[in-house]
Amino acid sequence: MADTHSAVDRVDAALARIEAAIDARARAGDALARRHAALKARMAEAVSALDDVIARGSNG
Repeated sequence: MADTHSAVDRVDAALARIEAAIDARARAGDALARRHAALKARMAEAVSALDDVIARGSNG
């Protein structure tokens, strides 16, 4: 009976580690998505600013 209890404890511990890894991966994915969105917005602003500079230069 002790062997069965020990095996169940090991399985429970393994499941806890797997669940923690899944949670960590999900959080990392969310953080990456937020960083990507911020970078995309900054790049759009930079391209828009360059477009303005080019437009002013070609009008002069």
